[in-house]
Amino acid sequence: MPILNKDMTLCISLSARPSNNGTRFHNHLYDQLDLNWIYKAFAPTDLAQAIAGVRGLGIRGCAVSMPYKEDVMALVDELDPSAKAIDSVNTIVNTDGHLKAYNTDYTAIEQLLASNAVPTDYSVLVQGAGGMAKATVAALRDAGFTDVTVIARNEDTGRALAEQYGFQWRATLDGGTADLIINVTPIGMAGGPEVDSLSFPEAAIAAAKVVFDVVALPAETPLIKAARGAGKQAITGAEVATIQALEQFVLYTGVRPTDEQVRAAEDFMRAQ
Repeated sequence: MPILNKDMTLCISLSARPSNNGTRFHNHLYDQLDLNWIYKAFAPTDLAQAIAGVRGLGIRGCAVSMPYKEDVMALVDELDPSAKAIDSVNTIVNTDGHLKAYNTDYTAIEQLLASNAVPTDYSVLVQGAGGMAKATVAALRDAGFTDVTVIARNEDTGRALAEQYGFQWRATLDGGTADLIINVTPIGMAGGPEVDSLSFPEAAIAAAKVVFDVVALPAETPLIKAARGAGKQAITGAEVATIQALEQFVLYTGVRPTDEQVRAAEDFMRAQ
């Protein structure tokens, strides 16, 4: 990494519980590509002030994580169709003070469903109704899944999300099972109050054919460990993090790394 200097381009991430995933991934790619850039993670105390800082300081890119993906929409100048279609933002690009928002979470979910060859006739349970859930449910609908139920305790947000995409809503799992179960809540997230908790009960894991946890840290969440232990096909949040971070990198820099460079950055990220 180059020595800090006045010409260095800065990109950041905003999260309630920052990890080093994006920091290591982006900085490793900057180093491989000899870019005079640097990436730093922050936990903002005031979201509006943080976004004003992005604009005022000329910060080129800003990744947005839970719980800010919806609230940040009112603070930018333009929404790309990827963000506007699902009312959720995970990426902001600053061009001369003009802030344009995108959503690369959707792209990551879409790619992982396809690369793992998950049949679209599978029944699906999606637990959660926040910004990441919007990206997930939209990707499921666009991929051709039709039997999808959103599980969310908040009826207003849960029902609205389900009905927006023509799916069903339930307040609780209540013994329900499906071929594909997806956790899009913070349950199992490192640093959170439920880091050791299972987001789905063992009976739902046993009945599932594919288990998907979007929580990126740790890479092996309690849900993923349980799924692997039960011999289930597992899709991890670490995989989501790599794909969405790569697409952010391209938006920020205009450069698409080679597959080999991405693998090296991913290995470096996961070696922490």
